Amino acid sequence: MTSYADDYAAISQVKARYCRFLDGKDWAAYTDLFTEDFVLDTSPAGGAPPIHGRAAAITYIRGSVEHARTAHQVHSPEIEIDGDVAHVIWAMQDRVIWGPDRAATMSESGHTGYGQYRERYERRDGRWRIAASQLSYLIYEPQPRV
Repeated sequence: MTSYADDYAAISQVKARYCRFLDGKDWAAYTDLFTEDFVLDTSPAGGAPPIHGRAAAITYIRGSVEHARTAHQVHSPEIEIDGDVAHVIWAMQDRVIWGPDRAATMSESGHTGYGQYRERYERRDGRWRIAASQLSYLIYEPQPRV
């Protein structure tokens, strides 16, 4: 049995890697952070309806930011752990500069956003992974097209 502090640190490492792997476009390492039955919900942030399944979610994320320059940061986690399940709210900030593939179809050249990730983590085979994630913005600042 691990301590709350050990689980807190392990969950925080997962999310730190989430930001680093996403911004570095390390898709194999990024994919390994999620359960196979992962659910992604970006609809509160203006994105797609919930996407079920890790493969479909990664395809959606990768298609959105593969050629974009991104910087994701998370702060001040609120972590509630109950056995092998944890519920976490992260304060977040992202900066996105769209790549040429998306810039032509967008009304903006990028954005800076401030909001929250509301997530469920599950410990499976001794490892914490993200099982569900919902993104919402409190402030969304589009960058005008130039």
